[in-house]
Amino acid sequence: MLKSPGVLLTALLTTSLFAQAPDASQEVQAVSASSYALYQDLHQHPELSSHETQTAAKLASRLRSLGYDVTENVGGTGLVAVMKNGAGPTVMLRTELDALPVPEKTGLPYASKVVAKDDSGKEVPVMHACGHDVHMAALIGTAEVMAQSKNTWHGTLVIIGQPAEETISGAKAMLADGLMTRFPKPDVAVALHVGNDFPAGKVGITPAYMSSNADSIKITIFGKGAHGSQPHNSIDPIVLGAKIVLALQTIPSREVKPGEPVVVTVGYFQSGLKNNIIPDEAKLGLTVRTYDPNVRKHVLAAIDRIVKGEAEAAGVAKLPQITHDEATDAVYNDPALAARMTKVLQDALGKSNVEPEPPSMTSEDFSYFVAQGVPGFYFTLGGAYPEKWAEAKASGESLPSNHSPLFAPDAKPAIETGITAEVAVLRNLLNTSPAELHQLTGKSN
Repeated sequence: MLKSPGVLLTALLTTSLFAQAPDASQEVQAVSASSYALYQDLHQHPELSSHETQTAAKLASRLRSLGYDVTENVGGTGLVAVMKNGAGPTVMLRTELDALPVPEKTGLPYASKVVAKDDSGKEVPVMHACGHDVHMAALIGTAEVMAQSKNTWHGTLVIIGQPAEETISGAKAMLADGLMTRFPKPDVAVALHVGNDFPAGKVGITPAYMSSNADSIKITIFGKGAHGSQPHNSIDPIVLGAKIVLALQTIPSREVKPGEPVVVTVGYFQSGLKNNIIPDEAKLGLTVRTYDPNVRKHVLAAIDRIVKGEAEAAGVAKLPQITHDEATDAVYNDPALAARMTKVLQDALGKSNVEPEPPSMTSEDFSYFVAQGVPGFYFTLGGAYPEKWAEAKASGESLPSNHSPLFAPDAKPAIETGITAEVAVLRNLLNTSPAELHQLTGKSN
């Protein structure tokens, strides 16, 4: 007979109390300087998605020195580090490795000056504008604390360095390369993401849907070119494209139930070379965000219908080409796991430093791991300078967001908070039997 959820949760938390015995603040301070130095090094030397060779090598070297069994080149430049510590559950902690093609404008003394060739051969500036350098530094600090305190946990810790999160292709590549079969399959997966939504020292938790499904769509419109003075001889792809852009906005406003989160954004509209020439093609790039799978299906079908319908109405000889490019599912936090981790993090960081956070329409390929039947816990790490955050809140202005060339988190306290949080979460989970975890999350053995 299964225990009730409340009784089970109390029992599970009681089971792991001894894992909080070490002085966590001293443990974190012992690794803080080396973690922060690693952060600065990674920030100065960012690498683009699927090209994270030196980044992965740095993490692999540190993890090996701590006693982890490390495998490199998983799914391209990914790495897997495993530490077995007796019988118990298997818990995965994941970080991303890649940076973005963004010119850094933070003015930091360790700002990136890196310029690299992207996959098309174009030279682009590179910056850790999404905070993955903070994630990696916190993960290595956590890995060191866990390796040096094996008496406080039991089971198997699997650390993942995932490439190409920004192109939402790295998790898929690692899974295709046998992540869940070549290595111990986790009972639970954990990850975090830094941002300016909270000041450094705080974390945010979102039960259930945390981030959205994301679909990237490319549309090529085939019109008929003509002289700009003779539009009657053309089928103008710019006018047709403009009509499509406006018509697409009726999907969230008129085809989806009010209150259901949907975003249809046209991120680029490219056409023409000269003011007096009507071109024969136009290109649109879309990002589509949803939560509910049925809503996602409807929205994608509506885009296809509207694009083709507008083109037919314009009398095109060839229907538009619609290409579904990158895609990832929504990140879903197991509600029971999120409730349990809320209490764990409140104990570790203080109740006032753990805040509820609303779902976001951003996307993340951490969902690929959850889709393998692995319950996930993904939380937000505050990164804002407290005084700047307070000023912005008072004025109603926004701090530079992730992907901004001005994104510069208050790295040292954010990293220390990340280590404290990750260690607390891992110790709690790694002091629970797999059967109890499966009961908590509703997963079968």
